[in-house]
Amino acid sequence: MAEKKRLVKADAKIFGVCGGLAKYFDIDPVIVRGIFLFALVAYGSGLLLYLILAAVMPKEKPGT
Repeated sequence: MAEKKRLVKADAKIFGVCGGLAKYFDIDPVIVRGIFLFALVAYGSGLLLYLILAAVMPKEKPGT
């Protein structure tokens, strides 16, 4: 049976949000970080979204 995907913080540079999103969507974390950086510079909403996700996303359990 296929393992169920969970959105969790992973590969922490600051809070692990971008690493967790990248792992969930199976893409390179640099791409996710670039999207957040663009949203921060262009609209200012990137920081707010990042902080909200940092607060609500659970931490990755060791060994997963």
